[in-house]
Amino acid sequence: MNCFGRRFRRTAPAHGSSKSELVPSKTPRINGWSWPPQPLQVVGWLVYIYLAVITFGIYIPLLPWPWNGVSYAISGISFLLHFFTNIATVTIDPADASVRAKKNYSTPLPLFDRAKHAHIIQDLHCYLCDVKVGPKVKHCGVCNKCVEGFDHHCKWLNTCVGQRNYWWFFVALISAILAIFMVIVVILFIFVQHYLDPNILRTAPQFETMQGNTTWLVFLPLAPIKTSSAGLLTLAFITVMLSTVCLLLLCHLLGFHLYLFYKGISTYDYVKKRRQKEGRKRDTEAKNSCSSKPHSSNQKSQEESNNCEPTLSQSPSRLSDSICAELENFKKSAEKQNSFNYGTENPTKNETSSISMSVINSQKVDNNEEDQGTSEKSTPVTRNALGSSVMARDPTSQ
Repeated sequence: MNCFGRRFRRTAPAHGSSKSELVPSKTPRINGWSWPPQPLQVVGWLVYIYLAVITFGIYIPLLPWPWNGVSYAISGISFLLHFFTNIATVTIDPADASVRAKKNYSTPLPLFDRAKHAHIIQDLHCYLCDVKVGPKVKHCGVCNKCVEGFDHHCKWLNTCVGQRNYWWFFVALISAILAIFMVIVVILFIFVQHYLDPNILRTAPQFETMQGNTTWLVFLPLAPIKTSSAGLLTLAFITVMLSTVCLLLLCHLLGFHLYLFYKGISTYDYVKKRRQKEGRKRDTEAKNSCSSKPHSSNQKSQEESNNCEPTLSQSPSRLSDSICAELENFKKSAEKQNSFNYGTENPTKNETSSISMSVINSQKVDNNEEDQGTSEKSTPVTRNALGSSVMARDPTSQ
């Protein structure tokens, strides 16, 4: 049931199409500093450096006292905490203890023969790392090693997040949210005060020698650089937009991991259960689609047969109605012209029989195609003017 359309997650690199081929292995990654770096890892560090320079070099020095001191303290702690926890998450090797204990850990792993083993880890033994592992160990196909308490492989950190570095990752996530939130608050305060009362933002001693409010100084107090109000506000707008996007993504990630804490599962368990649920749903839909096809065809044939029944039943009714109308007209005319005759044959009897036979014959000729194949036909019984029964003769017997 839709087996060919299902995509399976590979846990190790596979280059051969045949199951009997040996799958070549690559050197395992020790941590997030292993070469080559991921593009998202580089982007993350660039965003961190940009926000740190903009916050501490341009906007916090413009705040009046004591808000600049408070902002320096909260933002400094947040940025430093995120820096060290990020470094710790990337540096710690999340591999299983049995893998880290091997002397040839940095050398290429042995070849994996898919003809002998269907899975990388089977019966708590990894056939790529060639070690005994625990029940919560998974072999990461990107890092190419068994990770203890595997949660997920993070492309922003270029390493796996497992039992050994998960809490460092979680603290780095919370500190990043706090640091970006402080950046947005500081910049929005400066943006609003720039239009309400710009003199509050010009309390630094370097502004005393400057006249007017159109020129501003950045990178105070070490290296003052002049800039315009338009440049200051444009940079503030770009920084707020970037910070908002980062804040939404990080809050979504934090909410997801809080949900995992509530459920008591890891990210890998969540993804695994979701894929199994989607697979069962696709199988159910495939079964329903296959079972509905015969039902629809039977229903269609039944509707066609029902449509044919009225046309078959209408021909006898039209025949009987026309006969009754003709005989009714004849009886009315016969009652006016003829008298009663007892003990002898009614003089109008032969005329009635002939008229009835003529009407029946004409109707049978018109409906010859509809009545073809019917062996037995009912003989119409009519009454003459005297009320006696008259049976029409079958024209085929003549």
